[in-house]
Amino acid sequence: MRKLKNSELDRLSVDEFKDTKKTPIIIILDNIRSLNNIGSVYRTADAFLIEKIYLCGITAQPPHKDIHKTALGSTDTVAWEYAENTLDVISKLQNENVQICAIEQAENATMLHNFNPKPDTRYALVFGNEVKGVAQQVVSASDVVLEIPQFGTKHSLNISVSCGLVIWDVFSKMKKY
Repeated sequence: MRKLKNSELDRLSVDEFKDTKKTPIIIILDNIRSLNNIGSVYRTADAFLIEKIYLCGITAQPPHKDIHKTALGSTDTVAWEYAENTLDVISKLQNENVQICAIEQAENATMLHNFNPKPDTRYALVFGNEVKGVAQQVVSASDVVLEIPQFGTKHSLNISVSCGLVIWDVFSKMKKY
């Protein structure tokens, strides 16, 4: 087996990406501290043709060298918007019939492997602060809470890892890979 060269991967150009039909998933970053995590989320969003990223609260915005370091240009492809208040974004999206899914450990959470996205439904996945997680008010305003099952001694995963896992899971269920 031979490793493929980048030139063999047949990736979209920036213009082609912008014109391509997007996956009906929106990412909401609720007060993310790490600029490297933010950049990694952009890169994952690009990989799975995510519709948009909302950067909320203290979450930094491009252009920034530390975001760029891990985003590797995906800030130029993935649509994004800043909002000071995460609850305002959730309310706006719910008015557009977007289902809000907080990614958190909570009472009565749906385990990620048990979540089945509905056809023709747009979803917003909310990822929270590296220390405090998704704010309780945001969890309370969400339509569903999804939990990533974990079996070790730690209570959480890095936000960029969580984002990659959840996006892949929801994307693959939507696309039926």
